[in-house]
Amino acid sequence: QVQLVESGGGLVQPGGSLRLSCAASGFTFSSYAMNWYRQAPGKERELLATMSSAGGLTSYTDSVKGRFTISRDNAKNTVYLQMNSLKPEDTAVYYCRAVKGRVEYWGQGTQVTVSS
Repeated sequence: QVQLVESGGGLVQPGGSLRLSCAASGFTFSSYAMNWYRQAPGKERELLATMSSAGGLTSYTDSVKGRFTISRDNAKNTVYLQMNSLKPEDTAVYYCRAVKGRVEYWGQGTQVTVSS
């Protein structure tokens, strides 16, 4: 049974940091590229960061470049998103996604709220 389980969300003040985790099971994690997305209320789901299967390639959308860092530990079947200098506009539900060709899996999401 394929599972992606996000954790680490919560309430944080502007300027603060959070680290999200996404634990994978039920498939060969190390063969899949991993993404982090987010979706704010009333907005479309937005791709934030991508990491290749072996971890050698990363990319970020402009709005998080320099503040967010994606990483993965293939031994632990886990992908992370380190989020620094958080802003109120970062408030959203954050999702991880595994992709290999036309096969994709999604997690259930974790809420991040940035507010004073």
